[in-house]
Amino acid sequence: MTDTVLIAGAGPTGLALAIHLALHDIAVRVVDAAGGPATTSRALGLQPRGMEVLERIGALGDLPERSQTSLNMSYNEGSRTVLRFQVGQAVADQPKQTLLISQAEIEGTLRRRFRELGGDIEWGNRLVGAEQDDKGVTATVTTGDGTERQIEAGWLIGCDGAHSMVRKLAGIAFPGRKLIERLLMVDVEARWPYDRNGSTTWMDASHMLSITALPDDTWRVFAEPPADLPDHLSDSEITERVLGEFARRSGTSLDTVTDVCWASEFRIHRRLAETYRRGRILLAGDAAHIQSPSGGQGQNTGLGDAENLAWKLVLVARGSADQRLLDTYEAERRPLARNVLRATSTAVDIMLPDNPWKRLVRDKVVLPVFRLPAVQRRLWLAASQLGISYRGRALAPTSRRWMPGLRPGDRMPDLACLRPDGTEVTLHAAISGCWAVLAGDRDEAARHAEAAAAQLGADLVITLVPVETRSRDVLLIRPDGHIGWRGHPAPDRLSAWLNQVLWPA
Repeated sequence: MTDTVLIAGAGPTGLALAIHLALHDIAVRVVDAAGGPATTSRALGLQPRGMEVLERIGALGDLPERSQTSLNMSYNEGSRTVLRFQVGQAVADQPKQTLLISQAEIEGTLRRRFRELGGDIEWGNRLVGAEQDDKGVTATVTTGDGTERQIEAGWLIGCDGAHSMVRKLAGIAFPGRKLIERLLMVDVEARWPYDRNGSTTWMDASHMLSITALPDDTWRVFAEPPADLPDHLSDSEITERVLGEFARRSGTSLDTVTDVCWASEFRIHRRLAETYRRGRILLAGDAAHIQSPSGGQGQNTGLGDAENLAWKLVLVARGSADQRLLDTYEAERRPLARNVLRATSTAVDIMLPDNPWKRLVRDKVVLPVFRLPAVQRRLWLAASQLGISYRGRALAPTSRRWMPGLRPGDRMPDLACLRPDGTEVTLHAAISGCWAVLAGDRDEAARHAEAAAAQLGADLVITLVPVETRSRDVLLIRPDGHIGWRGHPAPDRLSAWLNQVLWPA
């Protein structure tokens, strides 16, 4: 059986995973049931955490230059704005901003990076079967002309969305509940008097109505229809219903609408896979978790899944770690997804209450609290996922040693560093799928890097010296930007930690 990693799904999660593997010469194949790339997308935002993932694998490209930043979220009652969030505003210690850009544009950048690394996407290949044993997976796909073929792989990763065939074939349950029964959506060209630097949501009813500004006088409009609306509406029927609801509740004329670019409908669920791994089959992104689009968390969480799983797969595929390392993927990522699902569900329940008492609590208690700058900062940090920590998880058990500041499991902020040749680089740009040894002393950095390379491989370890440092500690930064090990200079202790992580007893 081959050690090839087979990825089902060429969305952001699958492509980010494929790029990370290709960076380290792991054989990877990407199949997708669609006939080609999507030209439209529901997801619009790229949070700072997602930006970091793309930067670390060299796939960020010119997305920041082509995106809208410093985004606002306004909540209205009729024509009056009652709450305003600066959701994309960077702060001094977190310089990255939220980007407003189509998922289709992000996927295009990821595809270009994958091609640069010699990768290719096998479009029109629908996964219909998968059998596994202790050596690998035999996947069956059908092509557009009905031809059936088999693909031998060491691992199968399901990045194939909410209706994941990989998840179904693995027999993994996907429990959850509906958040909003149904949403209608249209993209229109119009000149409307609303903030073109973000979104506006109307809260004067329990049904969602929201608009988001897109480039070139284009707006995306979401509306939750009544429960008795017939299924299988045509594009024109969706457009008529959505724009009619928008005009009625906002009081805005439709006279400036010049074109309808796209119409669609979907349902919002909150679901979480009962497990992320079954043998040699694993799940990531929407195949493992789906939630409300509030806060743009779905794509962000999927990119984090891809990076977390990727560095572990690299080590296992190269024979540098036991397969049990892959169990830490679920241990670290599933609790995070559960928290995201809970937070986004709560946001929907709070902002769109379904009875007068909840509406009173929202207006008199919640909204005044949400207007506080300190609260908005905390909410932004949560949405950006820059505050993620794996403290207390399998790879970062609680340390008995008291440590001020950041600890193992915490995300390491980006900082200016020097390479061994003296050139300056930022930490996250330098990682590029590798482990980074950080030490204020060049000799100590080199000694610890040698110890790490003995177990991880010399090509997976880089040495960096922070431009500014006040600590004598040495840090080993994981490929996903989290602190793996921190301690006083002691290469033998670093080696012992790596041995425990890679080859658990």
